[in-house]
Amino acid sequence: MLSVMASARHDPFARMLNVDLMAVLVAALLPWSTSGVGIGMLVWLAALAATLELRPFLNSLRRPINVLPIALVALAAIGTLWSDTSWGSRLYAVSPATKLLFLPFLLYHFERSTRGLWVFIAFLASCTLMTVASWIVAIEPSLSMKGLGDPATYGIFTKNYIDQSQEFVLCTVVLALPIIISLRDGKIRQALLLMAVAVNFIVNMAFVVVSRTALVTLPVMLVVFAMAHLRWKANVLLSVAAIALGALAWTASPHLQATTERFTRDYRLYKELNEPTSIGLRLEFWEKSLRFFAEAPIIGHGTGSTRGLFEAAATGPAGSAQGQVIGNPHNQTLNVAVQWGMVGVVILYTMWFAHFSLFRGEGLAAWIGLMVVLQNIFSSLFNSHLFDFHEGWMYVLGVGVAGGMVLRAGARRTDSSGMAAR
Repeated sequence: MLSVMASARHDPFARMLNVDLMAVLVAALLPWSTSGVGIGMLVWLAALAATLELRPFLNSLRRPINVLPIALVALAAIGTLWSDTSWGSRLYAVSPATKLLFLPFLLYHFERSTRGLWVFIAFLASCTLMTVASWIVAIEPSLSMKGLGDPATYGIFTKNYIDQSQEFVLCTVVLALPIIISLRDGKIRQALLLMAVAVNFIVNMAFVVVSRTALVTLPVMLVVFAMAHLRWKANVLLSVAAIALGALAWTASPHLQATTERFTRDYRLYKELNEPTSIGLRLEFWEKSLRFFAEAPIIGHGTGSTRGLFEAAATGPAGSAQGQVIGNPHNQTLNVAVQWGMVGVVILYTMWFAHFSLFRGEGLAAWIGLMVVLQNIFSSLFNSHLFDFHEGWMYVLGVGVAGGMVLRAGARRTDSSGMAAR
């Protein structure tokens, strides 16, 4: 790798390879590190600059898949002008959206590159290694980088259980397609290997740690897979098998039972005792956010205004659900609506739709991109995952790399059709 980097100054092939290898490194770091991803993407962008052809890149910016994320970041920047919070808070609130500016560069590069699949293999391998670390720290908690004494760190080597569950769910569902293709092609060993990797993710979530968001999004993603790639008889068998295996896992796993039972327990504690449980706080945040949105429905209250609004609306004791103050309402739509009103919501949903539409075709790249977008949309019902660091970068890398691969495949088909017509 060092020799390739050294020769990149004079070799266009080596320069392209450097950009690809940096993307592979960032994908491998994503489950483990935040600072590594941030630094890695800046280095990736610097490496890309040596290969960028200005006119084709500027032409690519006209596509809606590029215009819309840029528009959302621009709205966040412009929204600082009518916010009434401090300028420090305004600028800080812009930063979660800026990662979307990497999307046009990723789409442009991987439309030219033939190594996009390397990035996803690196992410899968890294997540698989993370399951090993999760099993180890579940057995020996002192080896966790998160410290001891907090039940929320059980089975977590680094990051948190929400981020880890998002990774494992995405890998599990994405693997379903290559497993089916391998079985249809008679590649039994390959199919068994991929099934073993997928089962490893599922078992870890069932018996070590899983987020409630993952419990909601996983079935939705599996239903989409069944509708897109299986016949109705297979869907019936899969549904029966999924219900049976789910019931067996719930019966055998005290952890899974406790996770599902917390849904009703948290709601009851919130309604009866006003305790700030996870579900209770979300309901409180959503109710107040809807009121904030109704006060400024067109352009919102401005970038970074959310915390100040919650401070003004806080009632009751500091430890109660009504007294909680937060800068993130734990819902992507409301996060955007409070700050930038309907203008922001329209841009957000149009962007999601444009990216979803990009992946309606056939092939592994389209399937990966589709699942990345679908997961982000559904998990953003309970969190602001487009703006959160980890899930936001999963979206940017997934859509950028898979989208570039889909665009490249489409260009090849167009060229082939043109040659055939001649």
